[in-house]
Amino acid sequence: MGIIPLFAFAGFAAIAAYVQTLTGFAFGLVMMGAIALVGLLPLPDAAAMVGMLTLVNATQMLIQGGWREVAHRELRLILFASLPSLLLGYALLEWLADTRADLLKVGLGLVIMMSSLQLAIRPACLAKRSSDASFVGFGVISGLMSGLFATGGPPLVYHLFRQPMPHERVRETLVTAFGAAQVVRLILVAASGNLPTMSPVALVLAIPAVMLMTYAARRWPPSLSQGTMRRIVFVLLFLSGLSLALPAAMHLAVGTLVASHHLPS
Repeated sequence: MGIIPLFAFAGFAAIAAYVQTLTGFAFGLVMMGAIALVGLLPLPDAAAMVGMLTLVNATQMLIQGGWREVAHRELRLILFASLPSLLLGYALLEWLADTRADLLKVGLGLVIMMSSLQLAIRPACLAKRSSDASFVGFGVISGLMSGLFATGGPPLVYHLFRQPMPHERVRETLVTAFGAAQVVRLILVAASGNLPTMSPVALVLAIPAVMLMTYAARRWPPSLSQGTMRRIVFVLLFLSGLSLALPAAMHLAVGTLVASHHLPS
């Protein structure tokens, strides 16, 4: 990787860390979207490095006092459900054919986009906290998505941002849940021998950038109202659904086109 791509990677990581520190998610959305757009790295390599940088961001946020704001009961319910289902999702990833996986991605992406639109139109919180069973249910869905697609954020973001909780509590709970999921998924990837070759120089440049922007976002956050922050979150949620569904839909369309050309006339 040349000098310009290295600094571009570090710059994308800095922006992603700033957004994640403010909202509680979207590190992978920003990083993977930017990398795919400019073709900076092979996506498997990028996914592995994004996972590691997400852990850097999450650890720093918690060390800087974020652990005090974590909703511990809700977090326990989410982790109890999501970590086992993450293992199941990763096993399903090995079993599903590409076409089936693409169909799942399209369906999930559409559901995420519709959910985010509903929340953007009606951004108010629920009147009272949802049941424990709902946290378990959304945890299961999040874990399956993490295992299958390394994209477990949307279900939890949708559910937690509807709760009558301060934004800080939602953010720190999301960061902790995603950090735990990344640890488990990276262990699975390494254990299965699928850990791609990564650029150590890129990581060396990106880690300080992530740490600096995490600190800056915590120390000097923008003066945005909670309603504005929620709308930003919902826009990012919509983009995450689009980023999941669109490449899969294009892959399916290309496959269908190729298959049609091979049919006997």
